[in-house]
Amino acid sequence: MSDVRRITCINCPLGCTLEVELKENEVISVTGFQCPRGKDYAKKEVLNPTRTITSIIPVVHGNQPMVSVKTDQDIPKGKIRQVMYALKDLMVEAPVEIGQIILANVAETEVNIIATKRVGRK
Repeated sequence: MSDVRRITCINCPLGCTLEVELKENEVISVTGFQCPRGKDYAKKEVLNPTRTITSIIPVVHGNQPMVSVKTDQDIPKGKIRQVMYALKDLMVEAPVEIGQIILANVAETEVNIIATKRVGRK
């Protein structure tokens, strides 16, 4: 017996509605995509969904009060809560450089939280 899932593709602005047919955790077919990225996204989303996390954290002695941060790779969707919890009380000392690792191996994912902008020191 197969299972059909409907998802919305987020790879481009088209937002195609995709239908993914699964049988025993294997993708049998994908329909509804208007570009090849949609088909790849659908397979990944139903078998192993991942996300990039973005946030902001406070900067101590910075010329700006906050710095934007993100994961340097996608993380498993099931780890989002753990990653956000790890960021909850995090602070960084100025100066901060773009690409600087703020937190390594967040939530034991082997993914780092990096700064996405520069913040100078006061």
